Amino acid sequence: MEAVFSYIIGLGAAVMMPVIFTILGVCIGIPFGKALKSGLLVGVGFVGLSIVTALLTSSLGTPLQRMTEIYNLKLGIFDMGWPAAASVAYNTTIGAFIIPVCLGINILLLLCKATKTINIDLWNYWHYAFIGAVVYFATDNVWWGFFAAIICFVITLVMADLTTKGFQSYYKDMDGISIPQPFCQGFVPFAWALNKGMDAIPGFSKLDLDAEGMKKKFGVLGEPLFLGVIIGCLIGVLSCKGWNEIVEGIPMILGLGIKMGAVMELIPRITGLFIEGLKPIAEATKNLVSRKFKNSAGISIGMSPALVIGHPTTLVVSLLLIPAILFLSVILPGNEFLPLASLAGMFYLFPVVLPITKGNVVKTFIVGLVALVVGLYFVTDLAPFFTKAAQDVFARTGDTAVAIPEGFQGGSLDFASSLFAWVIFHLVHDIKWIGSGLLVILATIMAIINRRRIIKESFALNNEKNSNDSGVAA
Repeated sequence: MEAVFSYIIGLGAAVMMPVIFTILGVCIGIPFGKALKSGLLVGVGFVGLSIVTALLTSSLGTPLQRMTEIYNLKLGIFDMGWPAAASVAYNTTIGAFIIPVCLGINILLLLCKATKTINIDLWNYWHYAFIGAVVYFATDNVWWGFFAAIICFVITLVMADLTTKGFQSYYKDMDGISIPQPFCQGFVPFAWALNKGMDAIPGFSKLDLDAEGMKKKFGVLGEPLFLGVIIGCLIGVLSCKGWNEIVEGIPMILGLGIKMGAVMELIPRITGLFIEGLKPIAEATKNLVSRKFKNSAGISIGMSPALVIGHPTTLVVSLLLIPAILFLSVILPGNEFLPLASLAGMFYLFPVVLPITKGNVVKTFIVGLVALVVGLYFVTDLAPFFTKAAQDVFARTGDTAVAIPEGFQGGSLDFASSLFAWVIFHLVHDIKWIGSGLLVILATIMAIINRRRIIKESFALNNEKNSNDSGVAA
């Protein structure tokens, strides 16, 4: 089973997602031609996003490596990026069964009215499998791994419900959509606490600067395209030893600036393909599920955060955070991780943060900076366990995505930096039964509170509908 599933996953998101969404579309009543087009658009979106993020990491790779040499940076954890994390996740027994197990739990929670999200973002189920796989290799017990993955799934579904209203009201054309991805949802506690704290600071609310406001205040220099060019050129300059190298490296510096600008400009255009492809699937799924769960206050369809990573504030803040987090990763005591390959995943930090900060660039930057600084220590702490899992997968499969250079440990900012991953891992790994009991209590309380909220919303919705029907009849 593992071998079959690993082969399917090995096809990659660009191939796997069109097949899945075409089959899903046909199963929920969409004509084959329309379902196929939706699936292909999603696949094309993944290809485009992969190309652009590869451009980001490949363009920054050499300059950042030169910076580590010039400034004699000694960081012993090699950045593997999200492909390594996904490979570790899916090349295990947990990864082989994660989709059917979690879908079954999702349906059970829908029947119990403990959630109103149905998560069809199947590719990103690797996030649940990842925490399960790391726990599995650390404890040498597959059942602890499944437990960690399932707990993460349940908590994430509830968090998706709790953030749905803000998400749908903040973003355009996202009605009926939620984001049940644990990496994104893991930053909500940081965002909520920091946003409350910043609101309590006298005068801080005057720093109400969104991406559109930056365009008005700074003109073209406030646009993501030009910010990308500036930051790219700055990194290029810092990768040179002296003035002579800077002069000789002008073509490289300008080229890096143009490439960073291209990344900032192309990502929003590519996300439009995801929206176009997924919208028919989301609408048909919502209609089908709503008929089966008529007493619900409105079913939300769990989708990939790729739908909204092209938001201007996400692009601007992500771009500003790159040099900031690189600098901090070098000077922070105790950190051993320099993010390189993981930089492409930084955009995914913000999809459910922006509705909390209302797109304020200053607030969002502070939230992102704090979350990433904490994330660096999370990655450093989990690196020995990530390394053990990656080495085992490489020994069995020979997958180069998980090949760690000699003398290094492996790490990834993608999900390993998430609050959910770190807390769940340590509670299960360090204090097993007590920690697992605490997680069960937490997940149960969250599900009960969520259920009460859903029933209350359903009751209010039904009363409103009955009142309207009575008014029409009268």
